[in-house]
Amino acid sequence: MAEEVPIQGTSEVAKIRNPLGVIGLALITCGIYSFFWWYYVNKELAEMGQARGTTELGDNPQNSLLAFVPGFCAIVPPYISIYNGTGRLRAAQRLMGLPEGTDPGLMLVVFIFISPVALYLFQNELNQVMQAQAGGAAQIPPSQAAPAPEAGPAPADSSQQEPPPPQQ
Repeated sequence: MAEEVPIQGTSEVAKIRNPLGVIGLALITCGIYSFFWWYYVNKELAEMGQARGTTELGDNPQNSLLAFVPGFCAIVPPYISIYNGTGRLRAAQRLMGLPEGTDPGLMLVVFIFISPVALYLFQNELNQVMQAQAGGAAQIPPSQAAPAPEAGPAPADSSQQEPPPPQQ
């Protein structure tokens, strides 16, 4: 089950989806789930953008979906939608103070050749954005965090005495 987080500044909620679940559902449904997924991730980004007073995160998720459903007949629209969607995701990362993720051109190439990996990458980065905007994940992972400062002077014991200065 996907965890729901509120989109700050709206009454809407976003879902923190398991990226492997997105891939699994897309494969099980022969790609049909990916259409619903694409609409909802674009809708969540648009809601987040509206709450922050910008159209940089998109304003019409229906157009993103239409680029896939009837747009695949013209071949080019789905690829433009993926490219633009990744650009909106990067803008959301920038607005949240997160490092910008995958480049739109690279995401497009990954989508063309191994689309399950592209779904995983996109959903994983979107999860980070949604957690950060909800106030839950703007933390640095422990492996990258600076070491904690020591709390006061160490207790004096004989094992931690300074060695004597070298003799000349």
